[in-house]
Amino acid sequence: MHHPYQGGRHELGQNFLVDRSVIATIEGLVALTTGPIVEIGPGDGALTLPLSGSGRPITAVEVDPRRASRLARRAARNVTVVNADILRYRFPRHPHVIVGNVPFHLTTAILRRILPACHWREAVLLVQWEVARRRAGVGGASMLTAAWWPWYEFGLRRRVPARAFRPMPSVDGGLLTMERRGVPLVGERGEYQEFVRQVFTGRGRGIAEILGRVTHGDRASVRDWLGRENVSPHLLPKDLAADQWASLWNTVGGRDPHTRAARVHRRPGRS
Repeated sequence: MHHPYQGGRHELGQNFLVDRSVIATIEGLVALTTGPIVEIGPGDGALTLPLSGSGRPITAVEVDPRRASRLARRAARNVTVVNADILRYRFPRHPHVIVGNVPFHLTTAILRRILPACHWREAVLLVQWEVARRRAGVGGASMLTAAWWPWYEFGLRRRVPARAFRPMPSVDGGLLTMERRGVPLVGERGEYQEFVRQVFTGRGRGIAEILGRVTHGDRASVRDWLGRENVSPHLLPKDLAADQWASLWNTVGGRDPHTRAARVHRRPGRS
């Protein structure tokens, strides 16, 4: 009889990492960090077991109860296995590092859970390739990336071929790193993120036209920003870099009473 857990349960989106070189790359990236580790979706411990060799405390959060209990029996003393859904898990209230081979279909949901959390410092995540590219702003950033860029640096480390997983997914993975900035590029998060949402969803054939509407006709400030940042008026919001978003907010967003008014009834930090 086929065991339902053999090779990963499809409904849990489990694609287990089997490529030693990828595991070694993740180990190397994690070794550049310090402090306790929270691992997302450890599965059978492909990352947990090698990472535990560092002696650092590891909390491995696994949704599958059978895999969680099996890993708990195999893992070293510095590993605590928690049988929980990462989307409901309460992250520690002390500095820590997040590591994980993230279920591809849950990548964005998990990122939306992680990004507002306060106490982690670095994250090393294996996610779907296209998501990793967009989060790192390669070939165009997403609204989620732009909304969080002032607080985090995103990095794309390497492409991970589908054959590195069992069962093999239909798309490649990508190694994404996220590091909290020591000093954020902007101050108020809720207002800035609402501004990013307005720019990304605004109508227009380019950034100048979109900003003309978002700033309610403050063309002088828009022209000033375009010239100072050497930005083409025909660029799209996805084409802007982290420092350009920060300078745009500081030039036109932060002073606009309409932007502030639009934030009423919105929870701070939503993007």
